Amino acid sequence: MKALVTGAGGFLGGVIARQLIERGDEVRSFSRGDYPELTRLGIETRRGDLADADAVRAAAEDRDVVFHVAALAGIWGPRADYWRTNVVGTENVLAACRHHGIPRLVYTSSPSVVFDGRDIEGGDESLPYASRFRAAYPETKAVAECEVLAAQSADLSTVALRPHLIWGPGDQHLVPRLLTRARAGQLRLVAGGSSRVDSVYVDDAARAHLLAADALAGASSPAGGRAYFISQGQPLAIRDLINGILAAAGLPPVTRSIPGPLAFLAGSVLELVGHLRRSTEEPRMTRFLADQLAKAHWFDIGAARRDLGYTPELTIEEGLDRLAAWLRASGS
Repeated sequence: MKALVTGAGGFLGGVIARQLIERGDEVRSFSRGDYPELTRLGIETRRGDLADADAVRAAAEDRDVVFHVAALAGIWGPRADYWRTNVVGTENVLAACRHHGIPRLVYTSSPSVVFDGRDIEGGDESLPYASRFRAAYPETKAVAECEVLAAQSADLSTVALRPHLIWGPGDQHLVPRLLTRARAGQLRLVAGGSSRVDSVYVDDAARAHLLAADALAGASSPAGGRAYFISQGQPLAIRDLINGILAAAGLPPVTRSIPGPLAFLAGSVLELVGHLRRSTEEPRMTRFLADQLAKAHWFDIGAARRDLGYTPELTIEEGLDRLAAWLRASGS
């Protein structure tokens, strides 16, 4: 397989690229930065911006499949920036696939596209998109996912995966943020941290992408034009997940908590102040983050098991052991 991986310099994209190389596929990376470690793995690297249609089209030449992983993630920042990367960038990837006649596209989406601030317990793919979004990231990911799934045709098979809270060795987002705040004494649970949430170990999230690409190669695959939730299939109280990650770093558990309504109010005030000051620094709390920390959000992965053959290979406990070993080795 000749694959293009957008965002191969990132956390999930890098593991997808590595797994493709390990099984003998040819990989080209398209990222904004320079990543010598990809070159050492035998990956061809191209630098460019997703909003540059010509650069995306050039990177997609002679590919059999595109893994569109790159995105602007986060819960703060100008909506225009998220739209440019997540929506326009995805439109450019779709256009490149059509231009070159690439038959398969695997898109990395997010469960946040269906999260409207209410508890989701065992939800499946029949859930509608949220009718309101408290951050630009989930809004633009929802728009992009709709465009990807609508592009399904006889010439281009598309699938969207929704991995939930990806973590593991090499994590550049969830784990370092938790550790930084814990070490600064700024970490708090919301509503006691009792709500259950899904998460997924990065190797399993990446493997789901390869399985999805392989499924699209089948003439009668039901995966084309569909979205799938991806997780470890092991929802935990959010305090247990957070404290498990802290323990992997040798840090004590977080026990202090604030009520959900107070966290939401604090998020509203801090967002307002940030907007008035035109601050680029993410507030310590936002309304979206307060909802994410206070509400349940875990999903039924039965469809991914059935249509993609996806089964998590690790338990969360085994993943935490691997994370602990990596943190010790890296001195994090």
